[in-house]
Amino acid sequence: QVQLVESGGGLVQAGGSLRLSCVASGNILRINAMGWYRQAPGKQRELVARVISGGSINYADAVKGRFTISSDNAKNTVLLQMNGLEPEDTADYYCNANVITRGSGVMNYWGKGTLVTVSS
Repeated sequence: QVQLVESGGGLVQAGGSLRLSCVASGNILRINAMGWYRQAPGKQRELVARVISGGSINYADAVKGRFTISSDNAKNTVLLQMNGLEPEDTADYYCNANVITRGSGVMNYWGKGTLVTVSS
């Protein structure tokens, strides 16, 4: 099993900043990709940003230039620095990791989610 522990959500005014952190632990041989998704009320879950093994980074168009994702491979940690937050960024943010595990092959894991609320 792999556990993802998220932290850093909260309430912020428009234009403000928050930083989300996610730490993966457990039966990890290698992390293929790790990042953040979000789901707003009534909407589908969508990619925010992710880091792929080898260093490639993907961002959603809506957050480019405002959000920055970084990773610490030695600590199985990914950080999402969110600047210039807008009310439209309000959502539950979920950490995701695609992991090669010992004995179970490639598995996809989700954190429990952390709420980000941006007031206007």
